[in-house]
Amino acid sequence: MDKYIKTPLTKEQLTNLNAGDYVYITGIIYSARDAAHKRLYEALMKGEELPFSLKDNIIYYMGPSPARIGQVIGSAGPTTASRMDKYTPRLLDLGLSGMIGKGTRSRELIESMVKNRAIYFAATGGAGALLSKCIKKSKVIAYEDLGTEAIHELYVENFPVIVAIDAQGNNLYEMNAQIS
Repeated sequence: MDKYIKTPLTKEQLTNLNAGDYVYITGIIYSARDAAHKRLYEALMKGEELPFSLKDNIIYYMGPSPARIGQVIGSAGPTTASRMDKYTPRLLDLGLSGMIGKGTRSRELIESMVKNRAIYFAATGGAGALLSKCIKKSKVIAYEDLGTEAIHELYVENFPVIVAIDAQGNNLYEMNAQIS
């Protein structure tokens, strides 16, 4: 079923999203890959404030390629989400509501998602050029020294994703494996 949501995510939105739903996101999301996640985690361990609020927000596991002249952003495809699993439970505890990436997640992370009522969306790998057309604004807000792995604040319109793991822990990857 196609669903349209706006950020920030509300608990009602999360409750109404189920594994397998096609979702189109409009609003602010943040990009962060491996190096940025490590820095966020280290900042938290030192008691430092994060460069943006996690509460009710979505992190897109993506590091864009440089924008061509006249473009907002370069190719913006998802990266493998499981590489962020060791850092993410702490972020979920602080209010992160959604993640966008590709691939499966660990059992421990899914348990943290259920505890925190969060959701994992999958974006289509290999479709970075197409996905970038849904990104209408982009600005680096933290860790500029990381280059493409810096944290970007992105304004997206009708950004296409599928609910891979919903807030109840229903996992599209496992559901499809059982059907095969």
